[in-house]
Amino acid sequence: MAALAWLLIPLFAVVGAAIWGSWAQRNKTTGDVAELAGYARFRDAMERSHAGIDGAARELTPQLTHMTQMAQVTPEMAPAAAPSSASTQ
Repeated sequence: MAALAWLLIPLFAVVGAAIWGSWAQRNKTTGDVAELAGYARFRDAMERSHAGIDGAARELTPQLTHMTQMAQVTPEMAPAAAPSSASTQ
């Protein structure tokens, strides 16, 4: 009887491994359709947000150009150099 118990242990292990193997190899493509649709919606949303940023940048370009031209400092506009604090004795 003890020999039969030792033979049943590997038999149960093989049956369990076969069940687990068939479960691991099951068809998992049903969730892919929903995930791909969600990715497509995400991609569309990102393209729309970038299009909005580009449009806003085009509207602000003349203002930014004017502001950068005003901010440029010419040598005539630069403040005079401060006198050095070191004495020349």
